[in-house]
Amino acid sequence: MSNLIPILSWLPNYGKADLRGDVSAGLTVGIMLIPQGMAYAMLAGLPPIYGLYASLVPLILYAIFGTSRQLSVGPVAMVALMVATGVSSIAEPGTDEYIAKLK
Repeated sequence: MSNLIPILSWLPNYGKADLRGDVSAGLTVGIMLIPQGMAYAMLAGLPPIYGLYASLVPLILYAIFGTSRQLSVGPVAMVALMVATGVSSIAEPGTDEYIAKLK
C-alpha cells in the first residue's frame, strides 16, 4: 500500500526534530504562495479564490501521493496566461460563463 500512498512509509517515522524545520518551511511557502496564487488567478481572469485552491490543494495532494522532496508544486504564470488566452476566445473574462467554461 505504501507504493501507492508514499506518506504511509515515512509518516510513522516522523519525529519532533523534523517538525520545527517543516513548520518554518511551510510558513515561508505560505507567505509566498498565497499572494502568488491569487495573482495568477487574476492573471487568468478568475476570482482570487481559485488561486488559493490552485495553491493549496496540489500541495496537500502531493504531500500524500508525491515521492520527491525537492519538487515545486503549485500555480505558474505560464499556465495562467495560457488559460486566459484559451478561454477568453470562448467567453468574456470575469463573467460566470468564463468560469463555467473552465469547469
